[in-house]
Amino acid sequence: MVYIAEAHASDVWQVAVNKKDEVVFASPESIEERTDLAAVCVRDLGIDFPAVVDDFDNSVEEAYTAWPDRLYVVDVEGRVAFKSEAGPFGFTPVGVEATLARLLGGG
Repeated sequence: MVYIAEAHASDVWQVAVNKKDEVVFASPESIEERTDLAAVCVRDLGIDFPAVVDDFDNSVEEAYTAWPDRLYVVDVEGRVAFKSEAGPFGFTPVGVEATLARLLGGG
């Protein structure tokens, strides 16, 4: 997982569900603050795989059109083998599973 720019920072614009779920955060002012927000995200969403944090230039988000969230599979040569529709409600793990099976020789 790559944690990218905050989607609904309280100082930019806020959505009601964030207030209801008590996930209201201002835009970070340092990479340390962004890393702290990423840790909250990983913990609260129960993500159990490695996560890294995009830089303040948002170079990963810019390169991969990662917002809103998307699922990717990158092959051993570093090429994008699968890119989901925009999430979180527009994707399912089926495309990821099929791509992994194909890449690993099982499908």
